[in-house]
Amino acid sequence: MKPGTEAEGPEDAVPTSRSRHASSEGDSEQGDSDENELDEYEGWDNRFAESWFTDIHAEPPGPIRTATLWAALATGVLGMLLLSGGLALNLMLVAIPATLGAYFAAHGAGRRPRRWSLVWGVGGLALLIVPALRDADWPSFLAIVAAVAAGSLALHGGRTWTGVLFGAIGLYTSLLTGPAWGWRGLRERTGGTRGNVGPVLRALVVAAVLVLVFGALFAGADAAFADLLGGLVPDASVSGAPWDVVLFVIGVVGALAAAHTAAAPVQWDRVEVPPGRPRGRVEWALPLVVLAVLFAVFNAVQLVVLLGGYDAVLEKTGQTYAEYARQGFWQLLLVTLLTLLVIVFALRWAPRDDSRDRTLVRAVLGTLCVLALVVVASAVRRMYMYVDAYGLTRLRISVVGVELWLGLVIVLIMAAGIWGARWLPRAVLVSAAAGVLAFGLVSPDGLIAERNVQRYKETGKFDLDYARGLSADAVPALDGLKEPLRSCALESIAQDLEREEKPWYATSWGEANARNILDDRSLSLKADWSVCNGLGDNLRYR
Repeated sequence: MKPGTEAEGPEDAVPTSRSRHASSEGDSEQGDSDENELDEYEGWDNRFAESWFTDIHAEPPGPIRTATLWAALATGVLGMLLLSGGLALNLMLVAIPATLGAYFAAHGAGRRPRRWSLVWGVGGLALLIVPALRDADWPSFLAIVAAVAAGSLALHGGRTWTGVLFGAIGLYTSLLTGPAWGWRGLRERTGGTRGNVGPVLRALVVAAVLVLVFGALFAGADAAFADLLGGLVPDASVSGAPWDVVLFVIGVVGALAAAHTAAAPVQWDRVEVPPGRPRGRVEWALPLVVLAVLFAVFNAVQLVVLLGGYDAVLEKTGQTYAEYARQGFWQLLLVTLLTLLVIVFALRWAPRDDSRDRTLVRAVLGTLCVLALVVVASAVRRMYMYVDAYGLTRLRISVVGVELWLGLVIVLIMAAGIWGARWLPRAVLVSAAAGVLAFGLVSPDGLIAERNVQRYKETGKFDLDYARGLSADAVPALDGLKEPLRSCALESIAQDLEREEKPWYATSWGEANARNILDDRSLSLKADWSVCNGLGDNLRYR
């Protein structure tokens, strides 16, 4: 079945019991009828599947360019040399030759970079700034995942929901075809036979031996050259060599997968999702109107509580200030998620016969979106109350960020109802990537430490155990504490920094800044484990 055509209904695809009874007069005829019925049902099922993924693959790519092969080799070598010590600026250095290889492959296939490809590509490289700036692993991990998704979108393109959703993970479809494509190109450049690969390998071995022998002699003759060579040569120990090989393979495979995708991207925009069957106005609108009334009643109660104060509510419910805040936030976060899900299904089954139907859809869903924004504001207010009572943590700042992003998505849906929805898929993905980038740039661990230090100055309460588990990004804020609390909070972080001697390209700015602060002002010797334990218990239950 061609894309865009409606799928046959069950009545047309599968014979009814009446037709089967009428066409069967004996056992053999009945058996033939059952087989025909099964074949026809399977054919309908296959046509339904084809209606989703018909013609999504592009033409096979042409021969790989030599520049692309060199770029893949450079990516593997840089990955082996730079990534074993950690992730920081080195990740961006490794991404540069991989990006060039993808550009060479796309140029060889006759593809030219478009505006949105440049937006996704620049956004992906910008996200790699987070590991270079922050020592904390969790925002860096989010940034790396988002950078891979943005890079995949830059290679695939995408305008529709299926295009941006599948395109963000579509790079993984080339993890096998990309290396095979590169190997064929390498075989062609060595004559196409295994015998011609041998001279190349022997030449590489001879070159490696010559570099090793003469490099060792030069290192023994000059100490400065020995230091330079020691920083460039990867670890050749038994424990380090296997990991270096893994990093080399990951770099080469990743670069070839990106280049293959750039030369022959999967056309995810061609995925055809059958539209939902429109419902009648009453059947569609009545449940949503009831839901909107429920939202309105809840928001009215929240307004009364806000104006009348929380004391009366707490006295009536028997809850504490923090319990009231904690109980409400998670339910309201789930309400926001379910509201977005309801909007998605409502749009799929919305009536769309004439202009009155479109007006009804905009009015009902617009009202629901506005009321949902009030719920978002209420959830953020609840979390602020909880943080005010118990302090800021990684989980709390993360879920607040997600709640704020969900509120932004609701605003974008409302805007799409007014100005059209063609730009909505890209806008949602851009907002997600921008949110991850902003989350990493604000330094969550630093913000947590700063907020908790401020709370300590106001209330005298401080969770010392939690502060000691933060990353080096928290050192500037924790450095403002008075002794011996300062040394107790920084002791674990300082010990981690002493154990981790990294080269400059594997050291984040947050880690380098923390080292400078600790070097300028060393920890107090009086802050031993007994003092810190007693201080932590005293501040937690004060």
